[in-house]
Amino acid sequence: MQAIVMTQTGGPEVLVLQEVPAPAAGPGEVVIRAEAIPVLFPETKLRSGEFPLGVEPPLVFGFQAAGVVTEVGAGVDGALLGRRVTVATMGFGSYAEFVSAPADSVTLIPDGLSAVDAAAVLMSGSVALPLLETAALTGTETVLIEAAATGIGGYLTQLAKEYGAARVVATAGGPVKAERAREFGADEVIDHNDPEWPARLREILGGATLDVVFDSIGGPTAAEVLDVMTPLRGRMLSYGWLSGAPAQLSAADLITRGLTLTGCAGPDWLARVAQARTATLQRAATGRLDPVVEAVLPLDQAAHAHKLIEDRAPLGKLILRPND
Repeated sequence: MQAIVMTQTGGPEVLVLQEVPAPAAGPGEVVIRAEAIPVLFPETKLRSGEFPLGVEPPLVFGFQAAGVVTEVGAGVDGALLGRRVTVATMGFGSYAEFVSAPADSVTLIPDGLSAVDAAAVLMSGSVALPLLETAALTGTETVLIEAAATGIGGYLTQLAKEYGAARVVATAGGPVKAERAREFGADEVIDHNDPEWPARLREILGGATLDVVFDSIGGPTAAEVLDVMTPLRGRMLSYGWLSGAPAQLSAADLITRGLTLTGCAGPDWLARVAQARTATLQRAATGRLDPVVEAVLPLDQAAHAHKLIEDRAPLGKLILRPND
């Protein structure tokens, strides 16, 4: 079968189309014929070596795929054969025509939802739902959503008012993404490409304060945002670091302002994300969550897709489709 092999860590050019043996379903596993493979932002960090992969290349790259179950291993319900599903691998193997994955990662794709849309919404939507549940919005609160036009931030913006936000302030990178954030439901949008954007945030709030901050930028600006959060009940949910570093805060920064920070990471958090997959796909199938697809590319364009993501070009998800 054809697959994208990560030959070593490095730039997008290390992702190479090769012929490799098709996988077999081991105990507790399924094999799917892939129809749609999402290209994920964290994958670019793993490919570059910025994040540890845990497995030495060369290897078939990729974390998630959507398609049809063609084989089940020992201990797996045979009723899955022929079903449309999404799967999550153990960190490699999804950029391929056939993908093996643990059976407990399988999520059935509801009727009416395409494989492309399922692949597009699966990861980011499944993070957004537990973030909103953790925020426990009351219906009267002002929230800040960083990077609100794409990925997780885009789904947070779509859903924030349904989950109880009264006012949504957002950041986005540039005018095109700012307009997208407004389309998703943001009331005001700040360009976070401006290094002084926290000062602009203070102006927009006009004396009001932020009750909840969904922090995906991290870095030193997180500390500046604390000064416009609501004392005693303000809460920051930190789940990313687009700046290249986590939120640079100390306990004293939080204690002296009466604020809380929740780190949304680690095994227990990832288990909550996995549990949200079914609800995410059901929402997309019923139109309560809009999967945002930028483009569907042939499998051999994986390196190009990684370059686009690193250039922050796409507004929606890039999907790889194996050749028929």
